[in-house]
Amino acid sequence: MNKTIKRWFPIFVLPTLIAFLIAFLIPFIMGLYLSFCDFRTVTDAQFTGITNYIRAFSDNNEFINSLWFTVKFAVVSVISINIFAFLLALMLTKSIRGTNVFRTVFFMPNLIGGIVLGYIWQLIINGVLYRFGYAITSNPTFGYWGLVILMNWQMIGYMMIIYIAGLQNIPNDVLEAAKVDGATPFRTLFSITIPSVMPSITICLFLTITNSFKLFDQNLALTAGAPADKTQMVALDIYNTFYGSIGSEGVGQAKAVIFFVIVAVIALLQLYMTRSREVEN
Repeated sequence: MNKTIKRWFPIFVLPTLIAFLIAFLIPFIMGLYLSFCDFRTVTDAQFTGITNYIRAFSDNNEFINSLWFTVKFAVVSVISINIFAFLLALMLTKSIRGTNVFRTVFFMPNLIGGIVLGYIWQLIINGVLYRFGYAITSNPTFGYWGLVILMNWQMIGYMMIIYIAGLQNIPNDVLEAAKVDGATPFRTLFSITIPSVMPSITICLFLTITNSFKLFDQNLALTAGAPADKTQMVALDIYNTFYGSIGSEGVGQAKAVIFFVIVAVIALLQLYMTRSREVEN
């Protein structure tokens, strides 16, 4: 059986490998090369060295400002999403009526597209702010917290499902033994429950970190970077740089490479730290 699998394995993996090469690897390598070029199309690229990378930081402060704004947004979103999702998962794994209905309701926002979500929350937030003579684009603070609320509303239900799966895998006899030994609910939570769901925490942190940094369509629909690009996240800044003016394509590509490296490093560090906790427990 194993010999048969090994014999036919290359044939079955070939379509996936070809798709991976065409859709990801080749464009990725071309993107790296183009970040060192001045180009309008991929056929007229001229190598210019690290000029695009210098311009990404020196032309103006938009890239640095958007990067700082994205970091602040990601920190608050990751913490709030995971805390609320974990608390909801704890409540919905108790013996209460209608848990399946609540799980479905909380998960449904994740099924709505980002552009649609952005316009929906723009209407909701502006409907409140108009009563006080403001709009979501009147102040960067409004846009910032609007994005945080939107991200929480979209992602909490998704993370909740992952936490529920982890909580349901905790053996009941371990929890009962802790109760018999006189452990308080808080002691049980921090000594048994949280260490037991570390694999779920690893997954949820990875998904929330990467999604928070890569946020684009919600940002475009909710504020489009207004006012004065002060609520512009990195993905939107890269898009505006690449398509906003002729001659900036190389700079936009350089920003994309820098952004990829930053997100990759942060995500890998998070995976290393949380997976080491899994081993310890």
